[in-house]
Amino acid sequence: MPTIYLNGQYLPLEEARIPVMDRGFLFGDGVYEVIPVYSRRLFRLHEHLDRLQASLDSIRLTNPHTAGEWESLIAHIVELAESEDQGVYLQVTRGPGPRDHAFPQQARPTVFIMPLAMTAPARELVESGVAAITAQDNRWLRCDIKATSLLPNVLLRQLSVDAGSAETLLLRDGFLSEGSASNLFIVADGLLLAPPKSNLMLPGITYDVVLELARAQGIAHEIRPISEAELRGADEVWLTSSTKEVLAVTTLDGQPVGDGRPGPVFQRMHAAYQDYKHTVMRGKDKQ
Repeated sequence: MPTIYLNGQYLPLEEARIPVMDRGFLFGDGVYEVIPVYSRRLFRLHEHLDRLQASLDSIRLTNPHTAGEWESLIAHIVELAESEDQGVYLQVTRGPGPRDHAFPQQARPTVFIMPLAMTAPARELVESGVAAITAQDNRWLRCDIKATSLLPNVLLRQLSVDAGSAETLLLRDGFLSEGSASNLFIVADGLLLAPPKSNLMLPGITYDVVLELARAQGIAHEIRPISEAELRGADEVWLTSSTKEVLAVTTLDGQPVGDGRPGPVFQRMHAAYQDYKHTVMRGKDKQ
C-alpha cells in the first residue's frame, strides 16, 4: 500500500481519512494536479505548481504552501514510492465546514498527495494510433480551472468508453475545444494547428511542451480556432496529456483520419517528445 501525505502526515493510503463535511466531498470544491515522474525526476514541476496557483486563485482559495514547501512534500512522496516512473496526484480542497454553498468564514484546506501508477502509452498504440469519438461540449465555462468537480468530463469520457474508443473530442459552437481528459492538435496540409488557450479548455503542460518542440523542430504551426470541418478533414489528429504524452487519433467517429495511420508530423513530434523526456530523466532539462 503506497504512502501518501494528508494534512501534515505521511501514512499508508488505507489509513487516510477526511471528514464527511469536507467541501471537496460535498461540493467538489477543490483543485488538483497530476505531475509525471520519470526516473524519480519531476516533469515540469514549476509549471504544474504555477497552474495549481492559477486554479487556487480562480476559486479564491489561499495556497496552503509555498512553492518550496510543495516541492519538499512532493519530493518525499516520490522518494517513498516503489516505482522509478510514476505520477504524483495532489489535491487541495476548501476543507470542512457547514453544508452551505457560501465559503466558510475560516477555511482549513485539506491537502492530499499520493503516488499514481503511470506508464507511457504502449508501443502498439503509438504505432497504430487510437480511436476517438466526438460530442458536444456541455461543460461549464471555466474549463481552465483544474477543478475536482469533474462529473461532466466523467460522463463525456464514458461515451468513448462505451464506444470502445480512447477519448471524446469536444465541440462547442462548431469549434474544437479539447478532449474529455486531453488537449488536442490537428495537422492540415503539413501545418500543425492548436486551439488557443481560453476559459473553455485546460491549459495543458504537455500542450505547451508540444508547441515548444514544434518551434525547436521547425514544424510550421498556428494557434487559432479549429472548426469542426477542419477537424473532420484533418490529415492528423493528436491527443496530448501527462498520461497520454502525444498520441495519434487514427479513427474518428468510425472514419479514418488521413490514411488511417499515424502521420509524418506525428512521427517527428513523438520522436522529439521522447528525446525531450530523456533529457528530463537525465536531469538536464530546465528544471
